[in-house]
Amino acid sequence: MELSEVGRVYLFSRISGVITLNGAPVKNATLVRTASRNSQKVDETQTDEFGHFSFPAVTERTITKFLPQEFVASQKIVVQYLGKEYVMWTGIKRERHEFVESRGKPLIVTCELNSELSYVNIGSTFIHSLCKWDVESDPPINWDEMGVFDSEAKKNDSN
Repeated sequence: MELSEVGRVYLFSRISGVITLNGAPVKNATLVRTASRNSQKVDETQTDEFGHFSFPAVTERTITKFLPQEFVASQKIVVQYLGKEYVMWTGIKRERHEFVESRGKPLIVTCELNSELSYVNIGSTFIHSLCKWDVESDPPINWDEMGVFDSEAKKNDSN
């Protein structure tokens, strides 16, 4: 581990991609990104003429990285374009490492502003997004199949 990485946690991984509206590149849109854990960090960028954008990673240093403490960072990206605001990404990141949102691969997205928000669960990271990227969501948990509630039901039936 490099000295520059000591105590560093990633609130939001590096992210880049393309924004479209009805399939056409969205140029000169403003993207506002918010990441927060102990304090809120906000930055912004604009799309180029081809709808491309990129953000660097949002990190912070903390000694709590070395303590048995739960890590939780909120994430949000909003696109402002032609007087409208589109919530492109909202998420809760529960792991300190970069690229958890994409299972260790670079986070490169394609976002269609007129698409429906979709839900992605990656390990313990939960994301609602207009974007698609090279990742598969975890399968949904079938609590009934796992028998999680069976013991409670049996206890109630025996009373």
